[in-house]
Amino acid sequence: MSMKKTIYGLLLLPAMVLFAFTMKDPLPLGSGIPKSVNKLKDISGKEVTLKNAMKENGLLVMFSCNTCPVVINNQARTKEICIYATSKNIGVVLLNSNEANRKSSESLTAMQEYAKGQDYSWYYAEDKNNELADAFGASRTPECFLFDKEGKLVYHGAIDDSPSDAASINRHHLKEAMIEVLSGKEVSVKQSRSVGCSIKRIS
Repeated sequence: MSMKKTIYGLLLLPAMVLFAFTMKDPLPLGSGIPKSVNKLKDISGKEVTLKNAMKENGLLVMFSCNTCPVVINNQARTKEICIYATSKNIGVVLLNSNEANRKSSESLTAMQEYAKGQDYSWYYAEDKNNELADAFGASRTPECFLFDKEGKLVYHGAIDDSPSDAASINRHHLKEAMIEVLSGKEVSVKQSRSVGCSIKRIS
């Protein structure tokens, strides 16, 4: 190996190590709610915790944002499933972890404006310093984590099987998981692939 290649490899090593240590695997199924007592600033201006947001039949945590084209394309489906969850006494928290863009497109003010335009009636909160995204191992927007009434993770993944085209949906993964949980059944499809924009973490 040439000296030039060796030096190049050594220069890349710290970046590779940093990537390995900053990107975590997704939260394993059956896990409890991570950092459930972390105080999060909601668009209402008040603080909320995942523990307080949880309701009698569970909790839906969705990592989202204001600007991702996939989030925008899925917005009607996001609203539909959040309305369904709240109607079934499942708590809902949307988390904005795009900390790298917090001073611009993902500021609390921008979040408030976006939520108002979408008629949000659930929590939409800042994930300061990506603490919850890191704890959940979340990497995309949108990315969903459904917890049952015991606070155990029973589903992780996408809202449905066709994020890019609503007309091609064959299965509503998240809603089916909720229906099964509410019926006391085991969730049949526990994981699916999240498709979306990468979470813009702070460097």
